[in-house]
Amino acid sequence: MEFTEDQLQRYSRHIILPEVGGKGQKKLLNAKVFIIGAGGLGCPVGYYLAAAGVGTIGMIDNDTVELSNLQRQIAHSTRTLGMPKIDSAKNTFEALNPDVKVVGIKERISKDNIKDLIKCYDVVVDGSDNFPTRYLVNDACVMLKKPLVSGAILRFEGQVTTILPGDGHCYRCLFEEMPPAGLVPSCQEAGVIGAITGVVGSLQALEVVKLILGKGEVLKNTLLIYDALRTTFRRVKIPKNPDCPVCGSKPTITELQDYDAGYCRL
Repeated sequence: MEFTEDQLQRYSRHIILPEVGGKGQKKLLNAKVFIIGAGGLGCPVGYYLAAAGVGTIGMIDNDTVELSNLQRQIAHSTRTLGMPKIDSAKNTFEALNPDVKVVGIKERISKDNIKDLIKCYDVVVDGSDNFPTRYLVNDACVMLKKPLVSGAILRFEGQVTTILPGDGHCYRCLFEEMPPAGLVPSCQEAGVIGAITGVVGSLQALEVVKLILGKGEVLKNTLLIYDALRTTFRRVKIPKNPDCPVCGSKPTITELQDYDAGYCRL
């Protein structure tokens, strides 16, 4: 493909980077990324991927925009209160960059639809706010061998890791079993500082861009923990568990579990 004059101007700061160039920008324009949730993490991830020129962005969420969302969910606004988050985010991202096609799905993610939803995408991004969804997304990505960039936030802390099925850890290597319901509070219960969603979502978007470009080191076998109050980053090594029930040498989980998976309300 040849760039138009508008595209040369829009992506000029990418194209002059030796690690990106015209070839890399074409990779971004041809890439397909699927985002779970149009909330606190999905908004900055989608915003920066749209700005970068990722050609197709799939996104699933079954929620509507509420006033309490606007402290951190930057794809939405007062004007879109009551609108499905998918529609609000789609309008925002496509208005930012007409090169980008947003495929919005107004559904809950579930074991019955996740494989069909993500099978045609290059990278999956998990921006959900609950453990059932995280385990479901992890298991589906491992089974379909889809790279997954997972993020989580609570109060003043955020975490990011990148999962490359067949080449490193998965989410169950880090947390084999789901914590009991109610043990870990939600953001609605414990609160979250708004700007941390931008930090973690931007880190997730960067991981996706590096995966598409094939440049740099991603967070394989690593959990990156950000403490906003202390302004510190800590890297925790996560060895691949050979006995992991989903990505180990003899997996015991070969079908998706019937979790009560929700959708992102962050």
